[in-house]
Amino acid sequence: MIDVQSRRDERGIEIQKVGLKDVNLPFQIRMRDGGFQHVHGNVVVSVTLPHHFKGTHLSRFMELLMSWSEKPISWKEIRQILAELCSHLEVSAAEISLKFRYFLPVPAPVSGIVGYLDYLGEFRGVFRQPSGHFHFQLGAEIPVLSLCPCSKEISAYGAHNQRAAIRTLVHCSYPGKILWLEELIELLRIQGSCPIYPVLKREDEKYVTEAAYQNPKFVEDILRDSVLALRSEPRIRSFQVEVESYESIHNHSAFASHVEEAAD
Repeated sequence: MIDVQSRRDERGIEIQKVGLKDVNLPFQIRMRDGGFQHVHGNVVVSVTLPHHFKGTHLSRFMELLMSWSEKPISWKEIRQILAELCSHLEVSAAEISLKFRYFLPVPAPVSGIVGYLDYLGEFRGVFRQPSGHFHFQLGAEIPVLSLCPCSKEISAYGAHNQRAAIRTLVHCSYPGKILWLEELIELLRIQGSCPIYPVLKREDEKYVTEAAYQNPKFVEDILRDSVLALRSEPRIRSFQVEVESYESIHNHSAFASHVEEAAD
């Protein structure tokens, strides 16, 4: 059959990104304990398109993604997926973002009852050939509790509190110095006024309420503490982090963000 995509294009324009968005597939994510977790993955994947190609072969994207959906993956497999894309499509660069809900067991602070809390994880990678350069970023969104220091200071009793989200994307030193998603979550889940727990009995709820009250934080405080925590991890070379507070007494959110590049 005629391969229209491979026909020559005479306009002389290279396309930096062409690919697929919102691809939903099952994936298996490698875990720190050696196992893997079945997740629902949402993928954005793209390649460069040389100026002389009329189009890319989108079916090959799907064929490759589906072939990897049944294998446990981490940063190493992300690199291999992108290298295969570059080879199969004869392009110089490929890029992928894989987002997924990742569940971890979290015991309640007093009763110890274990429940599963879901976090948003992300694997993001860019691969270039012929150099073989690979840039990988690990992302996470972590829910925390925030309690307003101003509200506590000016009120005769009580203070408004709400959920907040810490979102980060980190670039690590590879190979041989892998930072697991579980470790990134553990690093940041304690940076709010109090961590979030999936199951709370009355004694746990009392603990969370009082712990947050004793540890009030503005969105700026949570951001700065998150920056210090990320800086303390030697495997992290650069990062971006944002904190969003879903305000309970306003019809809007408050946020703060910070970007830190690798030191040369």
